[in-house]
Amino acid sequence: MKGLKQTGNWLATGLVATAVVAVAFVYVRWRNREQRWNALIEQIAPRYGVDKFLVKAVMRQESGFDPLVVSSKGAIGLMQVMEATGADWARATGQRGFSSAALGIPQYNIEAGTWYLARALDYWRKQGAADPLAFALAEYNAGRGNAQRWWAQGQITHAGVRHYIRRVLEFYEYYRARGEL
Repeated sequence: MKGLKQTGNWLATGLVATAVVAVAFVYVRWRNREQRWNALIEQIAPRYGVDKFLVKAVMRQESGFDPLVVSSKGAIGLMQVMEATGADWARATGQRGFSSAALGIPQYNIEAGTWYLARALDYWRKQGAADPLAFALAEYNAGRGNAQRWWAQGQITHAGVRHYIRRVLEFYEYYRARGEL
């Protein structure tokens, strides 16, 4: 009986120790979630002419830096890229053999999202928008058709999209003020 009790104590101690290590691992990973993607952002953002702080702000709002998140509408990964947008990116940049699974790879996801953001910024600058960034973010969040409708109305009427834009801009200013990703 004494041996069984001692074995039980060792087993319990081992389980507690394993749980503590697992919690510590998850905590460290969570704490470093923002920094994990900095090197990719630094590499990709300039390629598409998008401010690295804006890319990081969009990523923070879209996924909270979780590369595994998939939205109820099917948006995938860090920058919440839709499959059709990923396919457009792949065609535009000559990526062969694109599939939605590629959007689960952080590098491709950040590339596709940054490409789309660059395209939206360019479009709204060419339209002469007084605030092309706001309309580019509206497009990123709700699609070009909706952003064009709001442009014609002279304002973004959807409260959820206005909130999205406000949050991204807050994060953008935060990262720019820090001067580092």
